[in-house]
Amino acid sequence: MNSPAHSANPLNALNFSGGPGVLPAPVLQQVQESIASVPDVGLSILGISHRSDWFAAVVAELETNIRGLLGLPADYHVLFLQGGATQQFTMLPMTLLAGRSHAADYLHTGYWSGKALPEASRVGPVRVAWSGAAEGFRRLPTDDELHFDANAPYLHYVSNETVEGLQFHRVPGRDDVPRICDMSSDFLSAPGDYSRFDMIYAHAQKNIGPAGVTVVVIKDALLKDAPDNLPGFLDYRTQIAAHSILNTPPVFAIYVVLLVTRWLRDGIGGLAAMDRINRTKAALLYQALDDSEDFYKGHAAVADRSLMNAVFRLETPCLEAEFLAAARQAGFSGLAGHRSIGGIRASLYNGLGLEAVERLVEFMDGFRRKHR
Repeated sequence: MNSPAHSANPLNALNFSGGPGVLPAPVLQQVQESIASVPDVGLSILGISHRSDWFAAVVAELETNIRGLLGLPADYHVLFLQGGATQQFTMLPMTLLAGRSHAADYLHTGYWSGKALPEASRVGPVRVAWSGAAEGFRRLPTDDELHFDANAPYLHYVSNETVEGLQFHRVPGRDDVPRICDMSSDFLSAPGDYSRFDMIYAHAQKNIGPAGVTVVVIKDALLKDAPDNLPGFLDYRTQIAAHSILNTPPVFAIYVVLLVTRWLRDGIGGLAAMDRINRTKAALLYQALDDSEDFYKGHAAVADRSLMNAVFRLETPCLEAEFLAAARQAGFSGLAGHRSIGGIRASLYNGLGLEAVERLVEFMDGFRRKHR
């Protein structure tokens, strides 16, 4: 069921890491070649100037590719910033929350949305519109549980919680309040109506490239009342004016993201095709959990299961340790759960081939039979 464009590099084929995530095999091949010499340039990607015409063209093409994949209207900017999603936890409220009397609405749905809360609270008032902490972040809120403030400067939420394996399969919030979403772990994984978002940000060590660059998609109107006293590096307007080259950017990381967008567009056939592949992978793995007679116990509520990160446990920590050791021996990597909750986590990012999931499911079945 895999296309040739999704065939696995044998050294990376079984990488289920939650981050940095596996890159597509064709992209890895191009990256390897670019280390020695970028086609039509003759220089290593590690030694090309960020002020060169070639790199300006890279940034321009990458902006165009992301606009095309997401179907963005003309009133959005696409930026390539540094500092990861963590910098956006602060840069966002500095721009939209400082000096405001009304609180911003935040959804607290897991580890990463929890990281954003204290950073925003340093800048201005924050209201937690819903929290899953009391239930151990095992589910997402229903629409009936959500009551948003029409006067909030913005709503912030995380579309996919990598640690707990929870993913929104709908778009929460009010369309008359700016909607801000951290899509770091499911960006460019599926089609959607992205014009409903006033800002999207996504760091690159999950689905779209190596660490070092963060993609920010931001609507013009969101910045009309931004403070005038922001530091230049932390001012979206300054970054827009500089076309993401205000200072020396991560040239290598941005180039790899460009290659990933080309692969998504040309090798996969767009986000609808990518979504079909991702759903096939996730369905296969979750079926293995459901058919295991509770030998493997999923963390997330079925309705909120992530297509990107499947999180589950075995009966005891000792059995989990044995599972991980056997998995490593079988050639799998990156299956240990996040340090905050433990267990097992299989990340199914865009770059992971279906063959890898088929092999994991076969391994899981054999391990279960051995211990039952």
